[in-house]
Amino acid sequence: MARLSVVILNWNGRRHLERYLPSVVEHTSGDAEVVVADNGSTDDSLQWLAVTYPEVRTIRLERNYGFAGGYNRALREVESEYVLLLNSDVEVTENWWQPLVEILDANPDVGAVAPKLRADMERDRFEYAGASGGFIDYLGYPFCRGRILSTVELDEGQYDQARDIFWGSGAALCCRRELFYELGGFDEDYFAHMEEIDLQWRMQLLGYRIMVEPRSVVYHLGGGTLPESSRKIFLNHRNNLAMLYKCSSPMQRLVVAIVRPFTDMAEAFVHLVTLHPHRAWAVVRAWGEFIAWHKSLSAKRKAVVRNKKPRTIYRFSIIVRYLFGGRKFKNMM
Repeated sequence: MARLSVVILNWNGRRHLERYLPSVVEHTSGDAEVVVADNGSTDDSLQWLAVTYPEVRTIRLERNYGFAGGYNRALREVESEYVLLLNSDVEVTENWWQPLVEILDANPDVGAVAPKLRADMERDRFEYAGASGGFIDYLGYPFCRGRILSTVELDEGQYDQARDIFWGSGAALCCRRELFYELGGFDEDYFAHMEEIDLQWRMQLLGYRIMVEPRSVVYHLGGGTLPESSRKIFLNHRNNLAMLYKCSSPMQRLVVAIVRPFTDMAEAFVHLVTLHPHRAWAVVRAWGEFIAWHKSLSAKRKAVVRNKKPRTIYRFSIIVRYLFGGRKFKNMM
């Protein structure tokens, strides 16, 4: 049995598998296995895999359960100590997984560790979705070492130290399989977006740390290079509000309840005046569904174990810092 399972979730993604899977197969061997979990694809992904990479194990799910539900089901089918969740549009490099496993082996209190993400299309630049480790501010807005809002920095080695972070991107995240299931896995109500931050917040409340290990480098196509859509805006806003309600402290939740309606409606107004009414409606609709979830979220909040408080929440507004205090992460935390 391998100690590490690299699990790639696929949905109608043959073109990504053709482009990115060769690097994963080439650079993942020894005490690690490669697994492709198929989320009910209707293209010929599985047929192509069977012919081209018969050595890659496949897990077939009967339908598209989304990122959260797909991984929850797929990880039940592996038995390794560690699991490395990897998007199908990620190219890996030589010795990419070993530093991540070394961190988990050496630090029993680390629940998950992420590599450094660079952009596949601009390889000297950080990748929007995770850069060199993620954080959130007091209002719940995510940002990274190397990416604040829409500003993405060149990677000049300025964030090359391994350190504690608040979240690592679900595009490439290595965690303890037993801990994943002790916490109930991803929240499947999210479907996609924010579920990995939600999970890592719950890890920290249980007493575990989250780290980034920049010795491990991967190249990611997605994230900020993908076109913005009203669906993506809706899921990000709704799931972010749900996560804050479930996991934040009473004081933080109060501040969010007072301030976030104003900041989110300001965003909706900007979408409206820039002639994107569907995006504006997505923000409003996210609030409506979040409010409709109130009863179920209250039950989930009560179930969250709170042994410790995370020390890596930025206790200010990243938007204010971005507008008035500089657009780089360095020296912020």
